[in-house]
Amino acid sequence: MAGISIEGVRKSFGGAAILHDISLDLAQGEFLSLVGPSGCGKTTLLRIIAGLEQADAGRVSIGGQDVTRLRPADRDVAMVFQNYALYPHLTVAQNMAVPLAMRRLSVLGRLPLLRHLSPGQAAARRGIMDDVRQAADMLAIGHLLDRRPGQLSGGQRQRVALGRAVVRHPAAFLMDEPLSNLDAELRARTRKEIVQLHRRAGVTTVYVTHDQVEAMTMSDRVALMQAGRILQIGKPRTMYDDPASLAVAQFLGSPRINTLPGTVDEGRVVVEGLRLPVHPAAADGTGVTVGLRPETLRLTPAGPLFAAVEHLESLGADSLLHTRCGATPLVARVPAAAADGLRPGEAVRFEADWPAALLFTAEGARLAHARAMAHV
Repeated sequence: MAGISIEGVRKSFGGAAILHDISLDLAQGEFLSLVGPSGCGKTTLLRIIAGLEQADAGRVSIGGQDVTRLRPADRDVAMVFQNYALYPHLTVAQNMAVPLAMRRLSVLGRLPLLRHLSPGQAAARRGIMDDVRQAADMLAIGHLLDRRPGQLSGGQRQRVALGRAVVRHPAAFLMDEPLSNLDAELRARTRKEIVQLHRRAGVTTVYVTHDQVEAMTMSDRVALMQAGRILQIGKPRTMYDDPASLAVAQFLGSPRINTLPGTVDEGRVVVEGLRLPVHPAAADGTGVTVGLRPETLRLTPAGPLFAAVEHLESLGADSLLHTRCGATPLVARVPAAAADGLRPGEAVRFEADWPAALLFTAEGARLAHARAMAHV
């Protein structure tokens, strides 16, 4: 196991800047997800850690060793790709054995017709297969070792790809959207398996995904990237409850956070003519954005926020109530019984959990505020 340190990494392709001065540190055994929209640079950063791309500037260290100029094979990392990258003509056991064979066998020992001529190779091959079986049992694919990739389901192929990484006992795992080709049910199951695997192996892991659910449920910490920069790094719950900017608040959370434009008047925020019990650290006349998570809204006959129902989505125990507050869309996650019978066009009123409200400046920076408990 080893920690990973990235210092001032920059990368451009054809004159277009992809990464802007990226720095982050992973502790030994940490699971960190790089999350962000497509094209934000997260896969490029992962490939630079792996040595598959060279940074234009900056430094990468693994286990305290500067690996910036080392070949991928010399970095002691194992990468799991989105497309599995399995050899179709080899069995599962042979696919998993490839990285060990490259390390432990001589050139002659790796050739099918000549391996018996190379002394000491039989014992090495037995050791390789012992390690393959141990990794396969850990991933519950021991019964698949004699099959070929074409005979496996998508989830089984992904386990084989994971097994090929695990069997090496690397210093770090690098995973590039490994679940994106799986259906929703299998993706949820494999998420759990990867987390359990990480806990057993204790290997430092960098996991790239555009799926915020994967990032929030699997990681010790999340690094949210946008346009080649890291906007915020932190624990998943902290990132959700205490985002550093509007961009972070809007990316994390499903449904997306509600945003209501307002202004500061006499020390309070005014939205749609309503004086909210929120006191921002800003001068009167300042434009602000109020962020309300859907779960912080509740239907109540005396609520201060007036809205008109547009659409209702049933989620079983809960419902997503899509409404419009003046010109602003407003989505609330409410108990299904509370929304039962509501129809499009019907008027409703909401109360909010004002202590949980988030305030941002017109530029999207986080704005501190005193959360008054008085009613509007």
